[in-house]
Amino acid sequence: MIGLYMKIAFFETDKEEEGYFSRELASPASSLAGSGFELVFAEEALNKEFQKPGHGFGNPTDAEIISVFVGSVIDVSVLRKFPNLKLIATRSTGYDHIDIAACRGRSIAVANVPTYGEYTVAEYAFGLILMLSRRLYEAYHEVREAGNFSVKGLRGFDLYGKTLGVIGTGNIGRHVVKIGKGFSMQVVAVDAKPDELFARETGFTYRSLQDVLKMSDVVTLHVPYLPSTHHLLNRENIGLMKRGAYLINTSRGAIVETEALLDALKSGQIAGAGLDVLEEEGITKDEFGYLLTQTSEAPDLRVVLANHVLIDLPNVIVTPHNAFNTDGAWGRILGTTLRNIVNFMQGAPYAAVT
Repeated sequence: MIGLYMKIAFFETDKEEEGYFSRELASPASSLAGSGFELVFAEEALNKEFQKPGHGFGNPTDAEIISVFVGSVIDVSVLRKFPNLKLIATRSTGYDHIDIAACRGRSIAVANVPTYGEYTVAEYAFGLILMLSRRLYEAYHEVREAGNFSVKGLRGFDLYGKTLGVIGTGNIGRHVVKIGKGFSMQVVAVDAKPDELFARETGFTYRSLQDVLKMSDVVTLHVPYLPSTHHLLNRENIGLMKRGAYLINTSRGAIVETEALLDALKSGQIAGAGLDVLEEEGITKDEFGYLLTQTSEAPDLRVVLANHVLIDLPNVIVTPHNAFNTDGAWGRILGTTLRNIVNFMQGAPYAAVT
C-alpha cells in the first residue's frame, strides 16, 4: 500500500464520469473509506500544451495518479510536469497514446482496461458493414431529407455467402468471426498468434494477410496499433484486395495508410469503407484548437486533407471513434479503472501494462 494521502487527477471527463468516481471513491462502503485523497477533474485532454497554473480546476501536477482517455498524449514532456506520478490509469484498452518506455524509465506504472467492449465494437463493425451493404444511410436520407419514398439507386448486396476477412482475432475479432458466421458468411482471418482450436470450433480458416486481402469481399480490422501494425494496409498491399471489396476500420486510424485508401476508393479498387477511426483524427476533430496551439510537432497535413476528402465521399461512412460507446461498455470501463486505482493504492493486483 502506498501513502495515506494521495491526489488523483482525471482528464477527459464529463459530469457523469466525475460523479461516478467522486461517489465511488468517497463512499463509506469504499475500501478507501477513511483514507486521505483529493480528486481533481478536467474536461480537457492531457498533452504537452498543458500548463500548471490556472486551467480552472486546480493544480493537478502534484498528482500521484492520473487517469486519461485516448485523446490525451502522454510523452516525456508531459511526464516531467508530474514529478510525483506513480500510476497512469488509461480508460481504454489501447495505450499507444502513452510513452510506455518513458514511464518504465521513471518507474511509473500504467494500467489499462483489457476488455470492455469486445462484442460492443464487433457489433458496431457490423453496423458499418450493414450501412454499406444495404445503403442504409442513403435510404434514410432519401426518405427523411429528400422526401423520396423510392428504392431507385438503393440496391445493395447480400452478406450471405460472401467472404469476410478478419484481421486480428483477439477479443473483438473473435466476436466479429462469430457474427459473420451468423450471417452465413465464409470467414478467413489472419493473426500473429492463430488460435487453431477456435478456428476449428467456429468453422473458419487462418490465411496469410495477402490471401485474406485477395479472398475477402469485406475486410475488417481488429488489431492494436503498434509499430508493427503502422500502415499494415498500405500502398504496396491494398491493391491485393478483391476489386469492389469493402474495408471496415474500428481499430486505429494509422493501421491504414490514408492516401493509399483514398486512391483505392477513387479508382474503384475498393467499393466503399466504414471508418470509425482516422489517421490524425485528433486534429480533424479540433482543427481550430490546433491552430491556436503552439506545438513543435507538425502533423501530416496531407493526411488531414485526405480525411476531409474521405468524409465527403458518398461511398464512405465516417463516424467519430464511437464504436466503444454504449452504456454497458462505459460501465465496464469506469468500473475497471476504479478497481485499477483502488488496487494500486492498496498494493493489490491490477491490470498493469508495465
